[in-house]
Amino acid sequence: MPNTKEKTLIIMKPDAIHRGIVGEILDRFEQKGIRPVGMKMLKMSDLLLDKHYAQHKGKHFLPHLKKFMKLLPVILVILEGLDVIRVVRSMCGPTDGKNALPGTIRGDYGMSTSANIIHSSEDLKAAKREIGIFFNKNEIFSYSRPDIHFYYAEDEL
Repeated sequence: MPNTKEKTLIIMKPDAIHRGIVGEILDRFEQKGIRPVGMKMLKMSDLLLDKHYAQHKGKHFLPHLKKFMKLLPVILVILEGLDVIRVVRSMCGPTDGKNALPGTIRGDYGMSTSANIIHSSEDLKAAKREIGIFFNKNEIFSYSRPDIHFYYAEDEL
C-alpha cells in the first residue's frame, strides 16, 4: 500500500493541560516528522462535545466523559504527514492507558480509559468530520519542512 499524505486531529485533553505535558506530546509528533498544520486552545461546550462524540450518544460513559472534557480547556491540533492517522494512533497507544505499552503517549502518561491524555481520529472519515467540527479552512496551513529528507526516503515523498 503506497504512503498517502493525510491530516488527522488530536485533542490534548484536560489531564494533559493540568499535568503540563502539552509541549512534550507535541514534541513527540514533530520529532517523528509529523507537521502541525492547525492548532487552537478552547473550552469545550456541550454542543461541541455532542458533535464530536455523536457516535457515543446514549452510552453510559458519555456524561462522565463530557464532564471531564469541560474541566479545563483542551488543545486541538491538526497533524499532517504520510499515513499520519495510523502513525498517530500507534504513537498514542490503546484507549485504556493501563493497557498501553511504554513508549506510547498513553503508556507513558495514562492510567485511565477516559482521562487518557489524548484523543486521535480513528480513521480518515472520522478525521475529516472531526477537523470540520473544530476548524475553518482558513485555520489550516500548508508548509514544508526544509529537513523533510531526513524523515523520509526520496521515493516515499
